[in-house]
Amino acid sequence: MWEQLAQWDRDAFVFLNNLGVEDYDAFWIFITIPRHWIPLYIIILVLFFLAFQWRKALTGVLFLLLDLFATVGLTNLVKVYVARLRPSNQPLLKDLIRVLQEPHNFSFFSGHAASSFTVTTFVVLVLRRRFKWIYALYIWPVLFALSRIFVGVHYPGDVLVGAGVGVLMAILFYWLFKQVLGRYESIYTFN
Repeated sequence: MWEQLAQWDRDAFVFLNNLGVEDYDAFWIFITIPRHWIPLYIIILVLFFLAFQWRKALTGVLFLLLDLFATVGLTNLVKVYVARLRPSNQPLLKDLIRVLQEPHNFSFFSGHAASSFTVTTFVVLVLRRRFKWIYALYIWPVLFALSRIFVGVHYPGDVLVGAGVGVLMAILFYWLFKQVLGRYESIYTFN
């Protein structure tokens, strides 16, 4: 059963990766680099302070960072434990795919997908009542995660599991955030 799933994952990867065209390679390479998204990270921070008083905003940002660091840590532990080679490092796939990046660590699961989905989901959960348009923020992790397939470094299964882990971690940290707010409501005035 696992081998059949792995084969479907490889076949889906080869198909999706080959949908990429050279004219868009620069776009996908740009999208996949985290530092290119710094303006978005700054906007997210500003939104917390526009939505809430400074104490609740700082608490929200703190939990967002804790969520992100925990997700990145979990991702790295799983990558080392599972030790799945990236498609770009598979000799049998090398001639069938387009490779635009050459990372040498492991593939399962996608840290780009996990971290972007955890940040986005946490932000959406916290700010959805203040900014109805906040769901549009999901464009970022979808593009970010897809870029990993188009640059040749992640299977679709890596991306889907990474996205799922990111969402679950965000839900956990949102619940913890709400617990902390509930305990300290009598001490601080949160709006």
